[in-house]
Amino acid sequence: MVSLSNHKLRTSEDGMDLLLANGRVYTMDARVPFAQAVAIRGNRILAVGTSERLQAEFGSTARTLDLRGRTVVSGFIDAHVHLLHFARSLQQVNLEGLDSLEAIASRLAARIRRARPGEWIEGRGWNKNLWPGESFPARAVLDRVAPRNPVLLGSRDGHALWVNSLALERAGVSAETPDPAGGRMLRDAHGAPTGVLLENAQALVWASVQRPDREALLPTLVAGVKVAQSLGLTGIHDLEDADALWCFQALEAEASLGVRVFMGLPRASLAAAEALGLQTGFGGDRLRLGPVKLFADGTLGSQTAFMLQPYETDPNNRGLATMEPQEVETAIAQARRAGLGVAVHAIGDAAVRMVLDAAERVDAAVPRRGQIVRIEHAQCVDPADVPRFARLGVVASMQPIHATSDLELAERHWGPRAAHAYAWRSLLEAGAQLAFGTDAPVEALDPLKNLYAALTRQRPDGTPAGGWHPQQRLSIQEALRAYTLGSAAAAGLAASQGTISPGKLADLVVLSHDLVALPPEALLETRVEMTVFDGQVVFGG
Repeated sequence: MVSLSNHKLRTSEDGMDLLLANGRVYTMDARVPFAQAVAIRGNRILAVGTSERLQAEFGSTARTLDLRGRTVVSGFIDAHVHLLHFARSLQQVNLEGLDSLEAIASRLAARIRRARPGEWIEGRGWNKNLWPGESFPARAVLDRVAPRNPVLLGSRDGHALWVNSLALERAGVSAETPDPAGGRMLRDAHGAPTGVLLENAQALVWASVQRPDREALLPTLVAGVKVAQSLGLTGIHDLEDADALWCFQALEAEASLGVRVFMGLPRASLAAAEALGLQTGFGGDRLRLGPVKLFADGTLGSQTAFMLQPYETDPNNRGLATMEPQEVETAIAQARRAGLGVAVHAIGDAAVRMVLDAAERVDAAVPRRGQIVRIEHAQCVDPADVPRFARLGVVASMQPIHATSDLELAERHWGPRAAHAYAWRSLLEAGAQLAFGTDAPVEALDPLKNLYAALTRQRPDGTPAGGWHPQQRLSIQEALRAYTLGSAAAAGLAASQGTISPGKLADLVVLSHDLVALPPEALLETRVEMTVFDGQVVFGG
């Protein structure tokens, strides 16, 4: 195992109890919803209560931190993130927000000037919906800028890949290459690839790219974990691949994994996990095996989300189902028999219904033994399907900031259906379990930005006035619960995480502003001042 001595994460003093006193502690525990102080021993919460009582009992032996009225909440748990991809994106060509092909070409040219001939150039974040005409790009733009370097540029939503001719040539992709199941390669009038590959077709090119050296990825991931800690994250549900799992294991082996990881498995690993007898929940407090990740459709941004009715902007397009209904049912049943939960990406209302239907059929045939079925994103849910989440015990794993990022797209492409999109309030009132995350690097990793979107359905500039479909807004208590206890429950870990309660793991965040007492706008000025993970101060303090 590699040594991480040069990039270990910061921890506080060892071997001493920790007492946080004189704060405003929102525990999310109905038995004691509010307190002033928290006592920590080792990596567990020892007691919560008044500052006077806890200082009298533990003050003489504990390291005491006077919070001076600051707010304390349970550590945020991002229920849907790609942390290694996020960390790597910090080193790639950033195309976020660029509103023309010319701007992208200019940004890419600056990177090409520093590249060796033949070196693969990676970037992400382009968004065709920002460009005039909103049409997909073509390889000719990249060929002009990068004639000697293969280029791969991921879309903002990660469901489309834009490449140049050299990348297609390296991958052996041509007009004769058929579209794979669940994917589509855009072609010109002669059948030649335009350079854009949708959904599963992206693998046609990615398969030819040399995988990065895993040990070289470790410092990158550590940097990503430090960013997460600075944002108050103490737990993540990571939905990536074998490279990410290897890196998380390497950090854990060196006691340097500074965030709790509930690690999803790609669908391609389902058979291997079943053969090995690996089950969801295997592992320890810091690294634990999570659900199998399935994809039922694409995204709104690429107009590949699978819809019950055609897109308003294209009467011939209902999106793309990346799995057939029987495939979804078979995969859920196989995972359940193996003791594995599932997390299914489903954005369009047809995809959501397909997953709910499959879950219902599997429930009738294969009883659950604690495994959890989750629908990731659930951005457009037909009203008839809203009550089914609670009835079937399916978790709605959602990202509030998607609503404010995508509201124009939803109105344009979904029309009246946008009124029941990103329907957190409807799902919650129907009894569904909500779990909140960011989908970073698709969106910002910051939980506070997500909370602001959940409370206001507005962007930080206050638009749209009054909030977008404001009937779906949540209270701060409801949104905090989804980001803490809700995410813990979505991993089957509510007994040890998600609230500030005696006996639970000591994961806490100290904030500069009182989120509960102040109006939602206070979130825009709130800072994370300290993050406590596993009983140790890992940021601020």
